[in-house]
Amino acid sequence: MKTPATLVAVAILAALEGVACSNSRGRPGPDSEVLAPKAITDFSVLYEKNCTACHGPEGKDGAAIPLADPVFLAIADDAVIRRTATTGVPGTPMPAFAQSEGGMLTGEQIDAIVTGIRSWAKPDHVSDSSLPPYSTEAPGDPMRGADVYGTYCSSCHGQNGVGGEKASSIVDGAYLSLVSDQQLRTIVIIGRPSLGMPDWRNNVPGHPMSAQEISDVVAWLAAQRPQLPGPANANVAEAATTRQLP
Repeated sequence: MKTPATLVAVAILAALEGVACSNSRGRPGPDSEVLAPKAITDFSVLYEKNCTACHGPEGKDGAAIPLADPVFLAIADDAVIRRTATTGVPGTPMPAFAQSEGGMLTGEQIDAIVTGIRSWAKPDHVSDSSLPPYSTEAPGDPMRGADVYGTYCSSCHGQNGVGGEKASSIVDGAYLSLVSDQQLRTIVIIGRPSLGMPDWRNNVPGHPMSAQEISDVVAWLAAQRPQLPGPANANVAEAATTRQLP
């Protein structure tokens, strides 16, 4: 018969073995449950995995349009952001993310991204009543656009858009083949502050661009796009016509 001391020793040994097993190398911890990709709805995780590479951390300083830019968030509503995340932009590097369009994200995840991006908005930052519309059905005039370019853009991008001392060419065929007309319009409106490009209000101090002037200079830029055969150029033209772009 085991003595009480022996029983205590056996109990202690069993407890120690249990602790050793629970802390053994490779054994999952209590908080180590791995979520299925479709179950992830945390905005910071979704944005980092799907958006940061192009739009930059926290929507800043990326190669693509800065999503946290206050002017962008003032002109692009939830429907624009959701549509772009869902279907992408055909003919450009922006892919479709929604499962319904061949991507990897569920509708709930798309909603989380839209809500997260919208949370960066600063409602009182842009209050100018002359804020240009995000898109317009009225076509621009490339002939007038050439004059608009000369007034508002040539001091940085050089004569005819081929580049100057302050900024590079914006008529480069490779560049124009990868951006839509709507993307050009968005860039003209919001600028690229991190690259030193002012928004539509500050190209010529005291003389903001009108909505028509923005449309005209975009039409002029679009006219410089090389008309090459292939699906990429066709998609850019079609998407620009239907205004389904960021």
